[in-house]
Amino acid sequence: MFSHKDPFQLYGTTILSVRKNGKVAIAGDGQVSFGATVLKSNAKKIRKLGNGGIVAGFAGATADAFTLFERLEAKLEQYPNQLMRACVELAKDWRTDKYLRRLEAMLIVVDKNISLVLTGNGDVLEPEDGIAGIGSGGNYALAAARALASVNDLSVEEIVKRSMKIAAELCIYTNNNVLVESL
Repeated sequence: MFSHKDPFQLYGTTILSVRKNGKVAIAGDGQVSFGATVLKSNAKKIRKLGNGGIVAGFAGATADAFTLFERLEAKLEQYPNQLMRACVELAKDWRTDKYLRRLEAMLIVVDKNISLVLTGNGDVLEPEDGIAGIGSGGNYALAAARALASVNDLSVEEIVKRSMKIAAELCIYTNNNVLVESL
């Protein structure tokens, strides 16, 4: 029987965001796994939020992530044009609310100015290099993106696509059905 040793690692997907030269792209693979079985290969784990100026991707339980997307949409309505504030308020609720704190997901949320990683621990983290990866293949994609970011003639879209391909070659919970959104 297969089991994961790290209770803090979310398994079953890869989400990657890269910010470079005033542009940002976020990518997510399409694999949905149940243990060692692939249930679906073309899930959409990337969503545009607000008026399309914000893109978010999730790793973890799908229903939990959709709940977080709905809550984030509400916070964005409450704090228009303030992505950081909306995410901080969501993280506060996520950490303290009895129902929300049981949700098992992580989010990467980006707009034209900022990239953020949100966790159920109350974290709202801005990656210092503009590159963030979450999910089971997140570290593979993150390492590849950091290496490729120094290649001057690669766009952010090319970097996330190549990095996701590398992650899919290494992580059995990541596939090549990649959706990319950019701002």
